[in-house]
Amino acid sequence: MELDLTSAAFWIAVGQIILIDIVLSGDNAVVIALACRNLAPEQRRKGIFWGVAGAVSLRVVLTVFAALVMNLPWLKCVGGLLLIWIAIKLMLPEDEEGHDIEPSAHLWGAVKTIVVADFVMSLDNVIGVAGAAHGNLLLLLFGLAVSIPLIVWSSQLIMHWMERFPVIVLLGAGLLGYVAGQMIFSDPGVRALLPSLPEWTATLAGAIGAVLVVGVGRWLEQRILAKQDVTIV
Repeated sequence: MELDLTSAAFWIAVGQIILIDIVLSGDNAVVIALACRNLAPEQRRKGIFWGVAGAVSLRVVLTVFAALVMNLPWLKCVGGLLLIWIAIKLMLPEDEEGHDIEPSAHLWGAVKTIVVADFVMSLDNVIGVAGAAHGNLLLLLFGLAVSIPLIVWSSQLIMHWMERFPVIVLLGAGLLGYVAGQMIFSDPGVRALLPSLPEWTATLAGAIGAVLVVGVGRWLEQRILAKQDVTIV
């Protein structure tokens, strides 16, 4: 995919990157708040700023690395299967244990907590964004440059929208399934096993991935909710 600002395909890919970042970054915003809650008010902004700066820098490096190696045989297939699992998990009810994040009373302690926690939690984000960029580093960096400030400055509002309008999570899970389906189909190892197929089959593979995620996710969600109702009774 060329970096053509007038291309509809380019802006669709950018939109996918932004939506994936929004849907998968809600927990990271919670981690930032928890890590900095014991800081003095004058240090809280510094903690958030440097913590986010470190976490974002690390995430960009990891995502670029993932995009570079994603074209190796079978890596896209593995990444796509992992992304399907991540997407299904996104639809399931959250546990009530919350985040096991220790707040720090020191500025750099809070910054370290944010960076380490974001690194551990960002595997889903890295795989999803790298898959949506289709290996195009310029597109990847452009999408991250647009989405990261949006998440940093409006994370609380985004989380409120996701709670108020659950369809955002459903759309995000479906998008992850779509990206995963295309990742698996476009893997060089998988393509070597398939006969020559028309271009529209890539879209079909993405649609199958989206339907699979939404269908399995809804089924598991209903089972978990039914089990919780039985436990309460």
